[in-house]
Amino acid sequence: MSTANAMWQARLELSERRQQEHYDEISADYEAHYSDEWSLEYRRRFIYEPMLEGLNLSGMNVLDAMCGSGQTTEYLLARGANVTGLDISNEVIETFQARWNNATAVKRSLLDSGLPDNAFDCVVIVGGLHHIHPHVKRAVTELHRVLKPGGYLCFMEPHSNSFPDLVRRVWYRFDHFFSDNEASIDVERLRQDFQSQFELKQVKHLGNVAFLLVLNSLIFRLPHSVKKLVSPFLLRVEPLLNRVQTKLTSCFVVTQWRKL
Repeated sequence: MSTANAMWQARLELSERRQQEHYDEISADYEAHYSDEWSLEYRRRFIYEPMLEGLNLSGMNVLDAMCGSGQTTEYLLARGANVTGLDISNEVIETFQARWNNATAVKRSLLDSGLPDNAFDCVVIVGGLHHIHPHVKRAVTELHRVLKPGGYLCFMEPHSNSFPDLVRRVWYRFDHFFSDNEASIDVERLRQDFQSQFELKQVKHLGNVAFLLVLNSLIFRLPHSVKKLVSPFLLRVEPLLNRVQTKLTSCFVVTQWRKL
């Protein structure tokens, strides 16, 4: 390990080191469940399209923050974005580099990215912020720094103050697929904390049966043989249920913020 790399590693927060070790450990299982055709289709229809609605990504410099092996990067590249992927996990950033040689890979913490000021037109995070408690405000401050004025922060996260969140809080305590610092995101609290730095442009509450059993088949221990059979039906049901979805019943939130 180089001296610079060793110094960076030493600066990692305890919570970040836990996340780094956690995702290094489960990376193979994570890849198998979150990168199959059904999970990617879920992401496209119910996360990326509503989260990035109205944004023309062509030619944009986009940061895929907490990028994993690059499921989101695939979507961004297909829409003409210039993508930088940022992740703390050794295993997944190596996969990212091998898979997306037309994107830039950065192995750093979201809390200390080392990226330049005002470098990106858009930052995208899919399910990453809730892994970084208790440092969510620090992370958003860092993202504000690297965004250009007028740039967009778009994220999808499990949100607080919902029935699924009550279940999630109990489940987190007993399931080894979760780290002990994971917690849902309070969007309204974030809006209040950053009202002088960001304008909240859009909030959508989504996610029901297909979110649970298709996208999160790993968590629910759904075998691939079963997932293949039930996914087409569940993906048809999801948009019907989303029409009557409320904050109280939804599993996640997608948002757009604009840097002031």
